[in-house]
Amino acid sequence: MKALALLGSTGSIGRNVLAVVRQFPDQFRIVGLSAGRNVELLAAQVREFEPECISVGAADAASSLAALLPAHYRARIVTGTEGNCRIASLPTAEMVVSAVVGSVGLLPALAAIQAGKDLGLANKETLVMAGRLIMDAVRSHGVRLLPIDSEHSAIFQALEAGRREDVDKLILTASGGPFRTWDSRALEAAVPEQALAHPNWSMGRKISIDSATLMNKGLEVIEARWLFDVEPERIEVVVHPQSIVHSLVEYRDGSVVAQLGIPDMRIPIAYALSYPKRLELGLSRLGLAQCGGLSFEQPDHQRFPALRMAYEALAAGGVKPAVLNAANEVAVDAFLAKRIGFTQIAAVVATALETTGQGDELDLQAILAADREARLAAERAIGAL
Repeated sequence: MKALALLGSTGSIGRNVLAVVRQFPDQFRIVGLSAGRNVELLAAQVREFEPECISVGAADAASSLAALLPAHYRARIVTGTEGNCRIASLPTAEMVVSAVVGSVGLLPALAAIQAGKDLGLANKETLVMAGRLIMDAVRSHGVRLLPIDSEHSAIFQALEAGRREDVDKLILTASGGPFRTWDSRALEAAVPEQALAHPNWSMGRKISIDSATLMNKGLEVIEARWLFDVEPERIEVVVHPQSIVHSLVEYRDGSVVAQLGIPDMRIPIAYALSYPKRLELGLSRLGLAQCGGLSFEQPDHQRFPALRMAYEALAAGGVKPAVLNAANEVAVDAFLAKRIGFTQIAAVVATALETTGQGDELDLQAILAADREARLAAERAIGAL
């Protein structure tokens, strides 16, 4: 039985992780849980899975959580980044699953690796901010980093069809989000409720907005560059509205290997948890005859400039990807709060990239400093709009 520590248990990915654990109680057990402020759901998860340690985002949330749990759990509650790092390095955990959203995932991921834990990664920001540093740590500590994002899981699976030296190109698919066919004027008037209505996937608020701007795909390009050690110019993005082909690998002989499946995150989650085995999940199967046509198109970099900016940040190197990520987090929050318009998200990120971003990509403190500076730059840009 594999012992798991789960970071971000109350989010969309975290809930799906627990659904898989619940379905296979003879194969997995939960030893650590962390969440932000959703203490009611976290309390229910604690009562069900009985972890030995629990982390929440802040002291007031810890007090609220303690009030919802039996007294013997109170000594097990920790808080903040330090709490997440403690969950990630629990001695009893064999694997840590990072399902948190945003830059808060970086330090716990590093703590898990340094503690010798295999890492199931759904937090793409970890590799966006510090890809080279993280992958160096993975190699030096001899652990496995297993992707949970559906696109990176698809590539991970397709790479098993051939030798790494024969790979010509990685092809990430993007649904195009809810605004794929909208013109520029309509995009300027888009509101959060429309952006959150993803056509295919049920996702959290931040990732839904990133999908609508195509920033999510830009972050995935940066993640793929480090995860699979492939040069950026050999990572391509195509828009695939049906979300059936989750990503593809093209080999030097012209063969293209794709991973297909229904859009259900339990599939890549279960594969990461059980790798190299596959679990019988009891999900509906993909009926190819019922799929109808599968279409592919080039992304529109003019209407959706976030993808282009991600490639540029990756090419610039250093801490620029960390700046991109931090500014985007601030801009997305501002859009959700209706402080800025949809198209202004990219404008805020562009301003932060122009004004911040000096530092060594292998220097953790420089990365964290760039994250802080980019957030301040983004807030200034928002104030100026």
